[in-house]
This record gives sequence, structure tokens and C-alpha cells, in this order.
Amino acid sequence: MNHAKRTPINRLRRWWVKHILFRSRIPYPAWQAVLAALPVLQDLSARDQHRLRKLASLFLHDKTVLGVGGLEVDQAMAVSIAAQACLLILNLDLSYYHGWYEVIVYPDTFVVAHEEHDDIGVVHETRRALAGESWQRGPVILSWSDARPGAHPHGTASNVVVHEFAHKLDILTGSANGMPPLHPGMDRKAWAEALSQAYDQLYHQLERHHRTAIDPYAAESPAEFFAVLSEVFFMRPQRLHQLYPAVYHQLALFYRQDPLARHTAAYNSNS
Repeated sequence: MNHAKRTPINRLRRWWVKHILFRSRIPYPAWQAVLAALPVLQDLSARDQHRLRKLASLFLHDKTVLGVGGLEVDQAMAVSIAAQACLLILNLDLSYYHGWYEVIVYPDTFVVAHEEHDDIGVVHETRRALAGESWQRGPVILSWSDARPGAHPHGTASNVVVHEFAHKLDILTGSANGMPPLHPGMDRKAWAEALSQAYDQLYHQLERHHRTAIDPYAAESPAEFFAVLSEVFFMRPQRLHQLYPAVYHQLALFYRQDPLARHTAAYNSNS
């Protein structure tokens, strides 16, 4: 028998969680409206949807979702962001998002300036319009026009919220390099081989100017590859499993979810 769950610290934590949920649980009508607006959540079982509502409620208690640039964030917008962010950690833990406290939402794409050093040490400033950005010890930043329900700025498999929160998980190891903190029992070599082989395949397709089945931005870096693959894993699991079955297996181990099996079960129950 596991007695760890009965420690005073864990009892206090469970009491605190119940207290937060009693005061701050996402109202049922608002939750149902978000479920209806986000097909990515509709394959979840009733039990998983209940757990996701709990996680999203705790997320919104812990984080501030702040509109800037004239955007006012209403309850539906905040719940939509929280639900998709917590989909990634549905079978992990909210502690994966500890250490930062804001989600900043612009009405549209936003421009950021970055300084880059070339090979001889000269500093160049580049400006880019972005749909989202994640800071290691700071906020997640989103463009609402790209993150709102129904928006797929880079094809049907794209999801800006999933992308940026996948970066947050990747950064937990200290740097964004496509290697999030793997669970005990996961094989780092198997992870690296699966993702590097898929990355090389995508890169060679782009070199030959072939059309790719996933967002070509994935070839930007291993970090972007992991984030884009995470989008496809949740949004179009059939596609990822068909393209890169070894990658799908590794992501299923990391996220402790099987969206393809979930989708198949939901389809069969509705047919």
C-alpha cells in the first residue's frame, strides 16, 4: 500500500486544491461552450473532460491572462487558452507550468526585435511578426487572431496555443532543444533517433522544394520541430502516426496520451 498520499503535506495540498476549485471552478456553461468550440477536446472521454476542467480552473487561478494592445480578454477567451494549454499536461501535472505567471494576448500578430551576432561578431537587429512566443522564465505570448477557436494559421494541424505551451515543456530542461524532461523509463537514445531521423527527412524534402505534410517551419530548429510535432500529435494524430510512427510513439510516452486511439474510439462510438 502506498502511504505517501497520506502525508500531511499531500493532505494540505488536496485541501487547498478543493478550496480553489470550490471558489474558482470554471462555470459549467462556459466550459461546455469551449468544448463545443474546440474539436481537439471533443474526443476526450467525459472523465478526461472533467479532469481537464479541473486543471484549467487551477491554471487560471495560478496565471493571469492579460490582454494588451486594446484587447480585452473575456472568460471564454481565457478558458479556451487554459483548456488547450492543460491538454498537454492532462496526464502530467500542473507543476510543469510552475515558475511563471502570465499569458499575454495581443489582438493580432505582434512584432519582436532580436539581436543576433554574425560570424565576425557584428550585432544585427532583426524584427519579426509572430503569432506566439514563450519565454523561459516569463510569459507565454499569443496572438488572439491566430489562437482563437477555429484559427489554423498554418494548416489544419496547426494550433498556436499547443505550439507555445510545448515550448514551455521543452524549456524545462534549461534550454529549448527539442528534448523535454523525459520520464523515468524513457530512452533518451530512442527519442533522439526518432526525432532526428524525422527532422532530417523533413529537411531533405525542403531542400528539394517538395511539398511537406507538416508546417515547414518545423525545420527551423529542433525546438520548433518538437513544438510543431506536438501540434500535429494533438490536432491530426493520424497524420503524425502515418508520417513518423516512431515519433508518435515517443510523444505518446512523453505526454502519456494516445490521441489516435482516443479519436478512433470516439469515432466508433459515434458511428
